[in-house]
Amino acid sequence: MTEGTREKGAMRPEWANRNPTTRTVWRAGVGVVGGLVLVAGVVLIPYPGPGWLIVFAGLAILAAEFAWAHRALTYARTKYNAWTDWLKHQPLAVRLLVLAATAAVVLATLWLLNTFSLVGGWFGVHWPWLGSPLFT
Repeated sequence: MTEGTREKGAMRPEWANRNPTTRTVWRAGVGVVGGLVLVAGVVLIPYPGPGWLIVFAGLAILAAEFAWAHRALTYARTKYNAWTDWLKHQPLAVRLLVLAATAAVVLATLWLLNTFSLVGGWFGVHWPWLGSPLFT
């Protein structure tokens, strides 16, 4: 394999190449598992923890069988590295603003998912504004 190219099905196990049916089952399985991991990672991006790691893992699973996923993984890694490099070179105020924006997204989604009302109920706190407008 040369730099920048991938041999079709290079990551596919030998048993999956036995016939077209097993190849199709393998591709479908990789697609479903990789897609689920990718979606979970995208949902987890704004939250503390391994959101981006899970996105990259989902793309890596998909890249085992799909060339478009390999290209997307390479592109996403490049953009992620560029973003973190850019952020490292920003003044503290900009980094704090990015942190505050991330925290606002996390709090808003937790509120929309009714998390505050749920946790408040555990402690006997039933303030109306804790409840999500989606779960009224």
